[in-house]
Amino acid sequence: MTDSQQTLSEHEGTEAAAVDARVREAVETGLPSAIADLSRLVRIPSVSWSAFDPQNVVRSAEAVAALLEETGVFDSVEIKRAPIGAGEELGQPAVLASRPARGGRPTVLLYAHHDVQPQGADEGWDTPPFEPTVRGDRLYGRGAADDKAGVMAHVASVRAIVEALGADFDLGLAVFIEGEEEFGSRSFAAFLEQNKEALAADVIIVADSDNVDVDTPGLTVSLRGNVTFKLTVSTLEHASHSGMYGGAAPDAMLAMVKLLATLHDDEGSVAVEGLSSYDDAPEPPEFGEEQLREDAALLPGVSSIGTGPILSRLWSKPTVTVTGIDAPSVANASNTLLPSVAVRVSARIAPGQPAAEAYAALEAHLRAHAPFGAHVAIDDVDLGDPFLVDTAGWAATEAKRAMADAWGADAVETGIGGSIPFIADLVREFPGAQILVTGVEDPDTRAHSPNESLHLGVFKRAVLAEALLLARLDGRTLS
Repeated sequence: MTDSQQTLSEHEGTEAAAVDARVREAVETGLPSAIADLSRLVRIPSVSWSAFDPQNVVRSAEAVAALLEETGVFDSVEIKRAPIGAGEELGQPAVLASRPARGGRPTVLLYAHHDVQPQGADEGWDTPPFEPTVRGDRLYGRGAADDKAGVMAHVASVRAIVEALGADFDLGLAVFIEGEEEFGSRSFAAFLEQNKEALAADVIIVADSDNVDVDTPGLTVSLRGNVTFKLTVSTLEHASHSGMYGGAAPDAMLAMVKLLATLHDDEGSVAVEGLSSYDDAPEPPEFGEEQLREDAALLPGVSSIGTGPILSRLWSKPTVTVTGIDAPSVANASNTLLPSVAVRVSARIAPGQPAAEAYAALEAHLRAHAPFGAHVAIDDVDLGDPFLVDTAGWAATEAKRAMADAWGADAVETGIGGSIPFIADLVREFPGAQILVTGVEDPDTRAHSPNESLHLGVFKRAVLAEALLLARLDGRTLS
């Protein structure tokens, strides 16, 4: 290296350090405003399910659009809807903002969702679900983490780079804040197709995942897919007296129980031929039985199920769960043989296996194992493919460096047992983009459950990591 080259390198290093310092200061000073804005979003009960008031999702979209407008960096900020399937029904409102890249810089697409799960039973909450409440170092409320904190992580990181770089930076940005992720992203594929040009990016950051703990960042590199459906088992044309015909005529509940029992072996592992595990997964971090007991709230004396390392069971093996049942309640039970029983089956599919293939295996198993000649009907099927990240690209390298600098700890490449099916749509629509799945959650977040919460320290570090990444990418020229 010549003297002039060394001098230039030292100058660039000094300038990069100065930018990092300005980003850190901007995140620090902007944190109270970000938390206040997040609290205002949490107060909007934007449940996207069809049984809830859709106007609240509209209000939430309008609030998010206003936050993006206020940054002053986007050429356009729009609230848009896309059709569901081939019909005329439109999906819930999403927010789309964009600004083009200049000077050969990359474009980054920032994704999160502003809709939330229903609150569930009020008695499960220690504080009102849509009244954000700070207790200790956590902010409680429905959507405080999943995923309005993801929305605000994007907004706050953009604010920080505007403060550190000025509004005239060269990095291209697109922001897509979906409004129906919790209701199956039914219009997602159509939205991508209709807005492909505005959403096209070199890097896609999906802020909707988890971290190892409150002190250790996680970069999600694998996600299980999902197969859900309604299973109905019928044995009789009508209900019959259980005393007169019980013991000879098979009731639907008995048939259903016996059929569901065939889905697992005695250790609790899935026993469906054709459902595969992700055998090429790297050795997961150490995660003991006691940690599982605490995180999953196992009752005393209840053991874990399945075999192998616990995290491999959570990340890279299939599961089958019955999440709902239609049958008479205990209070309304009568002495009758039930003619039909229906359940909701939710299966998580190991990375690497197409969801359609997994559904075919489940359907074949259920039809082959129906006892007593019971009639089996399967409908209301929903499929979502799993996802595997290629971490060899420059974007993942830069993301992990930014995470390490923001958290003071190296990022851990993790799998997630949950599913984000729309990522398969992103991969299909933008095959050249590098996808980074990050998040603001931690093991105590309780997303989808009562007392959902956000650790404010995790939120700060997540914002800082993303802001550092964006600022550094503004100095990167694509070859």
